[in-house]
Amino acid sequence: MRYVNKFCVLAPVNVIDFFIFARYCEKMPELKLDSQIQYLKGVGPRRAASLAGVGIITVYDLLQYLPRRYLDRSMIVPIGALQANMEVTIVGRVLGKGILRGRRSRLEVVLGDDTGIIALIWFAGYRYLEKMFTKDDIYAATGTVSYYQQRQIVHPEMERIEDEESRLIHTGRIVPVYPSTAELKKAGVTSRLMRGIISRALEMMSGRLVDYLPERYLAEPNLCPLPDAIQQIHYPDDMDSKDRARTRLAFDELLSLQYMILQNRKERKRVSKAHTYHPPGDIVKRFTETLPFTLTEDQQTAAGKILSDMQSDRPMHRLLQGDVGCGKTVVALAASVYAAENNLQTAFMAPTEILAEQHFQSWREVLEKLDIPAALLTGSIGKAEREQIERRIADGTVDIVFGTHAVISESVQFAALGLVVIDEQHRFGVLQRGKLITKGTRPDTLVMTATPIPRTLALTLYGDLDISSVKTMPPGRQTTRTVWRTANSRPEIYSYLKERIQEKEQVFIIYPLVEKSEKLDLQAAEDEYKRLKKEVFADCRVGLVHGRTKKDKREKTLADFRAGKIDVLVATTVIEVGIDIPSATIMVIEHAERFGLSQLHQLRGRVGRGEKRGTTIAIAVPPLSDLAKKRLNMFQASTDGFKIAEADLELRGPGEFFGTRQHGLPELRVANLVVDSWLLPITRKIVTELLRDDKELDREDSNLLSCLRQMSGNRRDLSRFG
Repeated sequence: MRYVNKFCVLAPVNVIDFFIFARYCEKMPELKLDSQIQYLKGVGPRRAASLAGVGIITVYDLLQYLPRRYLDRSMIVPIGALQANMEVTIVGRVLGKGILRGRRSRLEVVLGDDTGIIALIWFAGYRYLEKMFTKDDIYAATGTVSYYQQRQIVHPEMERIEDEESRLIHTGRIVPVYPSTAELKKAGVTSRLMRGIISRALEMMSGRLVDYLPERYLAEPNLCPLPDAIQQIHYPDDMDSKDRARTRLAFDELLSLQYMILQNRKERKRVSKAHTYHPPGDIVKRFTETLPFTLTEDQQTAAGKILSDMQSDRPMHRLLQGDVGCGKTVVALAASVYAAENNLQTAFMAPTEILAEQHFQSWREVLEKLDIPAALLTGSIGKAEREQIERRIADGTVDIVFGTHAVISESVQFAALGLVVIDEQHRFGVLQRGKLITKGTRPDTLVMTATPIPRTLALTLYGDLDISSVKTMPPGRQTTRTVWRTANSRPEIYSYLKERIQEKEQVFIIYPLVEKSEKLDLQAAEDEYKRLKKEVFADCRVGLVHGRTKKDKREKTLADFRAGKIDVLVATTVIEVGIDIPSATIMVIEHAERFGLSQLHQLRGRVGRGEKRGTTIAIAVPPLSDLAKKRLNMFQASTDGFKIAEADLELRGPGEFFGTRQHGLPELRVANLVVDSWLLPITRKIVTELLRDDKELDREDSNLLSCLRQMSGNRRDLSRFG
């Protein structure tokens, strides 16, 4: 196999950017990978403009545009042989059509071949669909056969067969279905057209695609060669071939991802920091002694590793993960106190003003006893007060700054930033995190998350971080009871809440929106607050807080709730992270079917933080999908954050769960971190060997490393902050 290193320059950024490398020869062919797509038959300038909107500009881009699903039309079944419950593809001629009136109006199209006829039925969009069909047109229809007075297929997938070439591309095989947008549809770029132009591109590029991966790396994971993978991902011979092609492309994607992570880690290990630490002294000791509780074993272990990292001459870059309520914040505060003891400042950035305010209010008294000045910096602080705080930060009279993204403003300058703490780090974009880190000269960095993930996956997404986990809960913390109910149970739920309020318990009621949306038929916090206050809890004290609530009012409402002056607090998910009100024991989550499993678990973590056991009631509004039911059943069955996170990852998929763009890493368009987890150690091992300083690379590995270096391109500068 031939390896062409100079083609790496064609692969700068995206998922399959490193999948295709053209073979240069003395006589360049007419169509090349970098040829403009408009010159391909069937495209033209107008369609090319629409395709550019989804990132397809060249032939190279076109081959990266992967199917979102497939229709198996490899077996064309004669209409006369159809039986109920068969999933089939048929080809027939339109014999008639009409809109039938009745209990449910519908479009019926009669399709026939030499062996029989069948009715094709549509209950939705039928007026538009009726215009599609003309008598004697030939169509391929794919769907499940049912029987209601006659054989029929309801809402089949349809393809018009224009000629024999169309039949070869669109029927009698496994057919790809490509993603579409309104702009593409407007320009006439259907999945059918995409199949045609991609089929032509594959044919014209046949024999000119080469593999950059040495053959010996294909053996252990049983990978197919790259040219085969490109062909089979678009037009598979069978579903097994499609799966093998997808696995190969996923492998390449993860290989590039591992390179970016491990190379960043290697570069970081070479960097020295300017500031130094003495061994922990009297102030750190006094901090632990002033705590009203004893640190758990996990907290002590995590704090020990963090303080040890800070004493190193290399900048710390550690992830502290743990379940909701396990006590990560006190570990981060111990590190902040240690920085202050060494005359260094800490920037403690939280994702919401509520959480930043709570951190500041919760720890201000403890820090004052230690003579450690702290300040709060958020977007809602007035100009004069803000300028005063910024001056104190700049002259070094503030040791610990709690804040939101306001901390990264250009006007904020630190005198000696030694430690950066980022709470709920997945809530921040990679550039936001990077800006905060650049406020100092290679500061130590501690990122925290209450969304724990399996270690193998953590090594993938956070491979350039050292990882500490806090799993044990503080003594006395009881497991929160959890149930889910449908909306028709609200009267009984309200009665239960009134009983608990009579027993001096306090209630959160969470809504997904602040106000009603025209597009979403969901209850909204502001409207429901008025209704609940007037109709349901007229004899109770009801409060409201959400992201748009003004700072002063929000602080007063939360303070009143914490002091027991409010019985029911209506809120949005603004209270999801970090709010600590020990007296709150009950949470009701409305439209629970709209939330991810990890988010539900985060919300649940707001109750049962005191002596009394907490109760969470999730209310779901039908109709519920099977996925929503699985999520709610898992939520009810488990309170283990690590199990919840694994289940959420499996149910929602890695893209939604992790939001890889938030990590500064390329979006995973092929690889699935659950399905393809077995590839992670293989790709990690390959890249680890390639990056060994004492490794003497042969020609093939040198070419591979060069390609990986080119692929990472300008993303590496961003990913170093992930």
